[in-house]
Amino acid sequence: MKTLNIKSKNFDKDLNKLLSFRKNKIQSNSVSVSSIINDIKRNGDKALLKYEKKFNKNNTIIPNPTKISKLIKSLNKDVKKAIDVAYKRIYKFHSLQKFKDISYIDKFKNKIDYKYFPIESVAIYVPGSTASYPSSVLMNAIPAMVAGVKRIVMINPSYKGKQNPAVLYAARKCKIKEIYSIGGPSAIAAAAYGTKKILKVNKIVGPGNVFVAAAKKEVFGEVGIEGMTAGPSEVTIVCDKSSNPKWVASDLIAQAEHDVLAQCILISKDKRLIERVKVEIIDQLKDIPRSSVARKSLINNGILIYINSDKKIADVVNKIAPEHLELNVKNYKSFVSKIKNSGSICLGKYALMAMTDYNIGTNHILPTNGSAKYSSGISVNEFYKRISYINLSKKGIESLGPSVITLANYEGLAGHAQSVKKRIRRK
Repeated sequence: MKTLNIKSKNFDKDLNKLLSFRKNKIQSNSVSVSSIINDIKRNGDKALLKYEKKFNKNNTIIPNPTKISKLIKSLNKDVKKAIDVAYKRIYKFHSLQKFKDISYIDKFKNKIDYKYFPIESVAIYVPGSTASYPSSVLMNAIPAMVAGVKRIVMINPSYKGKQNPAVLYAARKCKIKEIYSIGGPSAIAAAAYGTKKILKVNKIVGPGNVFVAAAKKEVFGEVGIEGMTAGPSEVTIVCDKSSNPKWVASDLIAQAEHDVLAQCILISKDKRLIERVKVEIIDQLKDIPRSSVARKSLINNGILIYINSDKKIADVVNKIAPEHLELNVKNYKSFVSKIKNSGSICLGKYALMAMTDYNIGTNHILPTNGSAKYSSGISVNEFYKRISYINLSKKGIESLGPSVITLANYEGLAGHAQSVKKRIRRK
């Protein structure tokens, strides 16, 4: 892992270089999606099946309902219970996010309403193939359910024609009836433009690899996507001399095992702790099945940073704008008001990213790649659209119209000014 020291003359330059290296790598890996998307637009299901065979060794776009039921039945009861617990907690927290319509009447008896409507159809992308995430089904689908989306489609790539039973159980729990065994940029294109077998949707949400993230950006405009980058995962952990190096190392590895492009950053005022965490990482990597993925992630993108003041720590965190932030420090309350850029913040030594990924209730689909500077994670709001209703009174247009005419003429829009003038009572 790369090591930086705030006292270094080139600290800012070196940090920018490391952050940009990963960002550029993500973007450069995303160039090839355009040809796949165009192929799907031209050739539909035929092209879709071609890519499924090539990348996922899959021959089926629509899984057999009987096969789905059998797979769900085979699922371990403890896993079902864990999904049930997560579903209940995520639903409860997201149900508190509902919006109220706004109605306003001014002194001229003009009436203005602002109403929320659920998006009619949404595709949720759930990563699959060699790894599957039932938790991502819940995080995507539950906010859409709470918002009242009528048609929720699940896109989940299978591997050799087999989907994950836990993913299917979570989908059934969320009452998802439309499931497609497809993945990657071709799946995003199919949902965006439609094929004979797949009816297009209005919006696509959900995390994925660099190619999925790039494909979503490519189809934006044809369909909606989240107002953030939901790409390879990230965690930044702030710790001090009271932190347990075994726990901190474990938290870093937990994030690194997601993807070779995941990024793990450790920040501390305690140089000794940083060294102890390094030793722990080497030791603990031996014990996890995805150690090769985690190791590549840590070597290529991991950063250990020594910073000698709390203010500078907060400044650097805000600059990084991590997806997940763990404040594993004794005085975490002193940081809370200073941190403005992060997808989610875990407070104290017992609050860890891995818990928030499953059943705490908050959403784990969060902004990555610095997009926490201007966006937020998935919420119920993601699945609403809003419409303004304007009902003007005669007195209202006569009172406010003259100032509109002035501004319209100033902007050179005489047609605007005339359309208002014609409605004002002649004196």
